Amino acid sequence: MRWTLSGVPVALAGVLMGFWASGAATALDVGATKAAIDRELDSGYPHLDGLYKDIHRHPEIAFQETATAARLSKEMRALGFTVTEEVGKTGIVAIYHNGVGPTVLVRTELDALPMQELTGLPYASTDKQTANGHQTFVAHSCGHDLHMAVWVGVAKTLVDMKSRWHGTLMFIGQPAEEIVSGASAMLKDGLFTRFPRPDFGFALHVGPEPDDRVRYRAGAFSSNSDSLEVVFHGRGGHGSMPNLTIDPVLEAARFIVDVQSVVSREKDPAAFGVISIGALEAGNAGNVIPDVARLRGTIRSYDATVRAKLAAGIERTARAVAAMADAPPPDVVIKAGATAVVNDSALTARTAAVFKVAFGDRAEAEPAPGAASDDFSEFIIAGVPSTFFTIGGLDPAALARARATNTPVAVNHSPYFAPVPEPSIRLGVEAMSLAVLNVLGE
Repeated sequence: MRWTLSGVPVALAGVLMGFWASGAATALDVGATKAAIDRELDSGYPHLDGLYKDIHRHPEIAFQETATAARLSKEMRALGFTVTEEVGKTGIVAIYHNGVGPTVLVRTELDALPMQELTGLPYASTDKQTANGHQTFVAHSCGHDLHMAVWVGVAKTLVDMKSRWHGTLMFIGQPAEEIVSGASAMLKDGLFTRFPRPDFGFALHVGPEPDDRVRYRAGAFSSNSDSLEVVFHGRGGHGSMPNLTIDPVLEAARFIVDVQSVVSREKDPAAFGVISIGALEAGNAGNVIPDVARLRGTIRSYDATVRAKLAAGIERTARAVAAMADAPPPDVVIKAGATAVVNDSALTARTAAVFKVAFGDRAEAEPAPGAASDDFSEFIIAGVPSTFFTIGGLDPAALARARATNTPVAVNHSPYFAPVPEPSIRLGVEAMSLAVLNVLGE
């Protein structure tokens, strides 16, 4: 998942303002509760820091997160949770009962990305795994390692504060978020039949914002995400005699450029839609024209009409490019991925009210959905009223200097993306613990 820089602060939606003005926001004593959470963090943070750096150093990609899942399972069992492993292949479910009350789901992702880290951090990853048939470096360049540390920190905080709440905690470690497959895998494996069906759900994501900021949004929070793969077929031969070949690399190159006209010329300019090609594989030598070129990409949109238009445009453009080269028809595969995350309005209003008390102006409403995608939406579609929010992960002073000098900032999925651990983890534990206690408190 890639989370982009947010816009300027905006006024809160009228529904939230009305909710707060009614005095119905929460019965939680936010100030005293936050102080108690901070005391827990003062003693417990060193363990979370070590956990974060160890997971960062040893990342694992989608559906290969065996060591990661085992590490988190050990942490949760030590806190008194009942843990079930291998749910949805490599997922985990940790349950903690504390009397009669709501069941609350808290999700973290387990997987990393098949890419090389270039941060230069002392705990940087140098590990490799196999992805798409090839050995590749692996890195937690999206922030899931930080989410896992927050997840464990929230679990410990809630257990230590169990006299303040009643209900059931359902902490899930979800595999394969980066390929938007893990949530559906867990659901198909009986997540809500083998285990309690949650009354509320929460998830968070770190992004390239100041590490003291929390952002939320009622309604649509993210985009639809689909994947594309196109295989162009040609006729291989010597690079010095292209007239005797059909060059699939040239087909792929034309497609990569021409498909952007679908975005710029076919959809409504005001409607969000993105087609990005992230991988192109063709040939093994510079003087050999190969038989095949394969490319992979991502498609992002907000609404169903744009989603369908982009898919149709991709297939039409691919076939036209092949026809222009007098090549065989290409193989075009478009797979539906994550549906947009849509936050429950009432739960988000209730959560936002607590965030505003706890964090003041550092808690802000997002003005529009983000371009990123997340299959946390699968749990929402399955009937769990939920709130997905974001926290910042970058040093505010460094971020201000970068903006003042127009210096690019490393965002999620960049090989240089490096959240500052302590303030980000502490903020995540504070925010998520408050959100959960707000629906579980007496």
